[in-house]
Amino acid sequence: MAEAVVIPILKTSEILNHLPLSVTGTLYVDDLQISCQGCNLRLIERQLQNAISKIVSWCDENGHTLSAEKSKCVHFCRKRGIHLDPILSIRNDAIPIVDEIRFLGVIFDRKLTFLPHILQLRKKCEKSLNILKVLSCTSWGADRTSLLRIYQAVILSRIDYGCFVYGSARSSALRRLDTVHHSALRICSGAFRTSPVESLYTICHQLPLHLRRKKLSLQYYFRALSHSQHPTSHMTLPATLRRIYNARPSHILPFCERVKSIIQDSEFNFPDIQTVDFQIFPPWNIPQFSFLNPFSGFDKSKTSPVIYQQLFSFHRSRYSSYRPIFTDGSKAVGHVGCGIIFDADISSFRLHTSFSILSAELVAIFYALQKISLSFQRQFCIYTDSMSSLETLCHPHFQMHPVAMEILGLLQTLQHRGFCILFCWIPSHVGIAGNEQADHSAKTAASLLHREIPYCDVKKSVARCIFSLWQETWDLQVRNKLHYIKPSIGLWPVLPIRGADVKLTRLRIGHTRATHKHLLFGERVPMCPTCNVELTVYHILIECSNFNRHRIHFFNSSFLTLAELLGEKHHPDIFNFLKAIRFLTCI
Repeated sequence: MAEAVVIPILKTSEILNHLPLSVTGTLYVDDLQISCQGCNLRLIERQLQNAISKIVSWCDENGHTLSAEKSKCVHFCRKRGIHLDPILSIRNDAIPIVDEIRFLGVIFDRKLTFLPHILQLRKKCEKSLNILKVLSCTSWGADRTSLLRIYQAVILSRIDYGCFVYGSARSSALRRLDTVHHSALRICSGAFRTSPVESLYTICHQLPLHLRRKKLSLQYYFRALSHSQHPTSHMTLPATLRRIYNARPSHILPFCERVKSIIQDSEFNFPDIQTVDFQIFPPWNIPQFSFLNPFSGFDKSKTSPVIYQQLFSFHRSRYSSYRPIFTDGSKAVGHVGCGIIFDADISSFRLHTSFSILSAELVAIFYALQKISLSFQRQFCIYTDSMSSLETLCHPHFQMHPVAMEILGLLQTLQHRGFCILFCWIPSHVGIAGNEQADHSAKTAASLLHREIPYCDVKKSVARCIFSLWQETWDLQVRNKLHYIKPSIGLWPVLPIRGADVKLTRLRIGHTRATHKHLLFGERVPMCPTCNVELTVYHILIECSNFNRHRIHFFNSSFLTLAELLGEKHHPDIFNFLKAIRFLTCI
């Protein structure tokens, strides 16, 4: 049984509500696509023609005109051999049948191999590489940081766009983009042409493209789950199709199923994602939030804790009618917690380790408001040492933290019920009793709170997990010359002078013109004339006995390691040493 999908692309206005139930569509500005899927091509053809007729009628009623020439139809089908295409028309003008179509910047071909899109993408990116080549001159060129920023803005952004769509292509097709990535990193870093690609990733602190696609796909998937009305948030694979895919492992799974397999393979352990309610309050009735700060104008590094305690006592004397509630959040390795101090009642909760400290602080405030809602008293003052939480609540917008949205919504409800709730910032660890108790309860929280995690925290956790996978791959490169100097992936400082930074980069990677140009010209391996061994960066800097007196003169020692000379903080006399032994110009 073969499945076929037919998608004609139409230029029109908003008409999705006029489509038949069997036809689906998506609209972006004036770009509309409608589709129908099934196993009976003639039935699909009738359904689509019916949809087109309704669209034409709607356009006639609203003063729009459809052009059959500008519209295109693509027949997606896995059938092999010659088979009929659908016949569709607009006012008796046939809609052209094409093998591929561009929709929102992505080229869809009838077999969904995405090879035409990848080839065109690579062609555009290769042209843009000329910008980097012009700016990377070793005498006056831009530094590595600036070049990488230009690469990310001009080229890498194109590769990222739609990668979770064309990521279903075969790995052999996706690898065609790796050459662009590698060329750009070589230009930005100034690395020699024979440098290993793993070293390029590490020296430029850029993920390999397959890991980058995995990270962006995971983040997009979790972001879709945070929006309850997102088309892919409830998308699951039917059991019949799952059996077909299991029987044919060469067939690539749909996006959601691919991401789920990545989650299982990577052992991500995330709870449910918190959905965002954009309509928790209407735009014309956004709550106005403000907080007290009786400690403004006092520098914590220059102010004694006793002064803060006296200021707090004076503040409490002014607001003695307001019942105090202290909240705090804590995050350490393997532990995230929050605490609420409500008179003698101490509440503490342990949260999922993916929660950020900001989320923990906001959760504490939210549950403090829930406790207030059960009280018969009407005046309260919530004290927190998290200025970032209060600033977040002061600037509401539709993309704000979801827990902050909940706080503002609950706060508005309580205000309508007659509650008067103040918020006050207090400094941490200055001896204010309530704050110290809340801090201790957050750090020692043992009761696990099963709460949905915000997408902003999941996004950071995904980035950390992908980075861990990258580090695991780098740990296997035990024979890599750079790995000996830089076993842990991290962002090292860049020299401001382009020429010096290029030389240092080539020394760290271990590939220079003097030691590796023979690979490009098919020559013999260069040998050290003194020691009669293969000429390498390690041999020149560490082993060669001919340069011992130079090492003692510049480094005060003849027993050194590459990490000491070329590490994150390279030796200040490394270039003077290379100049003295006449190797600086051969790098």
